[in-house]
Amino acid sequence: MGKYDVLKLENQICFPLYAASREIIKQYHPFLLDLDITYTQYITLMVLWEVKKISVKDLGKKLFLDSGTLTPVLKNLEGRGYITRNRSQQDERVLIVEITETGMALREKAVEVPLKMAGCSKLNEDDAKELYRLLYKLLDTLE
Repeated sequence: MGKYDVLKLENQICFPLYAASREIIKQYHPFLLDLDITYTQYITLMVLWEVKKISVKDLGKKLFLDSGTLTPVLKNLEGRGYITRNRSQQDERVLIVEITETGMALREKAVEVPLKMAGCSKLNEDDAKELYRLLYKLLDTLE
């Protein structure tokens, strides 16, 4: 192995992760276009459909997004009436995001997205589960 082999794209674990992520998000595009939301808005709404109310800090942790990325997403969703953002009663430094009825209603349309996406990957169920397990194991080691 030569000195510069470490710089070859084929020797980087980050590259197939990056490329696969981009390709999967590209597969989501037509389904999310029907909902008129981006992938980042979609994953944000997924968290809020589940928990209803969360601090921006905790939402960022859950989504692995910094506030610079999350703030414009939240502003857009708020402008469309899907969420509200308010200061915490207990601590004014904490910004709380809450799903609205309009945001909850969008969940009815979005429920089809994972079903449509299931056919996009050619991985069998066991490989998909193993990939899921390994990706979360990797994320745990990086935190």
